[in-house]
Amino acid sequence: MSTSDPVPVVDISPFLDGSPDGKQAVARGIAAACEESGFFCITGHGVDEALIARTRQAAEHFFDQPVEQKRKILRAEDRIGCGYYPVADRSLAHTLGAKTPPDLQEAWVMAPPDTPDDPYYHGETARYFFGTNHWPEGMPGFRETMSEYFRTLAGLGKRMMGLFALALELEEDYFADKIDRAAGGLRLLHYPPQSVAAEPGQLRAGAHTDYGTMTILRGDDVPGTLQIKHPSAGWIDIRPPANAYVCNLGDAMARWTGGRWASTLHRVGNPPSPGGSKGRISLVFFNQPNYDAVLGGIVGTSDGAVTLAEHYIEKIHRAVSAVPPAA
Repeated sequence: MSTSDPVPVVDISPFLDGSPDGKQAVARGIAAACEESGFFCITGHGVDEALIARTRQAAEHFFDQPVEQKRKILRAEDRIGCGYYPVADRSLAHTLGAKTPPDLQEAWVMAPPDTPDDPYYHGETARYFFGTNHWPEGMPGFRETMSEYFRTLAGLGKRMMGLFALALELEEDYFADKIDRAAGGLRLLHYPPQSVAAEPGQLRAGAHTDYGTMTILRGDDVPGTLQIKHPSAGWIDIRPPANAYVCNLGDAMARWTGGRWASTLHRVGNPPSPGGSKGRISLVFFNQPNYDAVLGGIVGTSDGAVTLAEHYIEKIHRAVSAVPPAA
């Protein structure tokens, strides 16, 4: 891997295979990527391509349903938690204080499929992370596919946290007690074709940083795609190799490392011309620690640390506060 690549590609199979030398080699590559841009692609991740294809197909089938059918599982009125989020339901750029029109996307959001009957997973704070999942009607196999995909990505995310620990020159199990009740989430995203020009400043997803430790993404490679603001190269399109996941650090990891690792600004641009533009499907897994994990303690960052919940809830409310709820 070349550290000069704007978005380096890291084969993580030597880490997953478990040899000490292989783990350290991969950790060095991940450390370089995280310190340079906070974005990288991973190959050798072990996720079955057939499962990914089946998940994407199910997502496309869901978004192809009539709006009134999708709205039967509409998210809560306060736009928190699981369910269907209509087009233009939030403005991600608003999380960083930018005033932009709402994003040109719709979504279906899923919480962990296996929630124990324990007070930790219930209550006011927990509902941001462990809500009741809402399954669409008339789509046999959808629930099973999404649950399998969620569990698979959660397992990969847990392994990646061990890799992050090695990359930070910590013991591999450093994060183990901070992710044993992980608050991850799955978001299926659909960016509809654009038949007319967007409003000034309006994008498929406004410029933002993610909230958790890392995001693991597989999206369609079409015009109007994911872009990052690279420290030296400016805004660039992400063009991942076949069978790779795009990964990026979130605010939680940046806070945990005292800024040593970057939570990189990114966005989803519009197609170059509205007429004939293609829609885009993206499968986004947000890997997050326990919601009460304190985001500090690495390289002297204990002072002023916050929990994941404190940071996450603030940003969620910013994303929706500038956009009136859909009727």
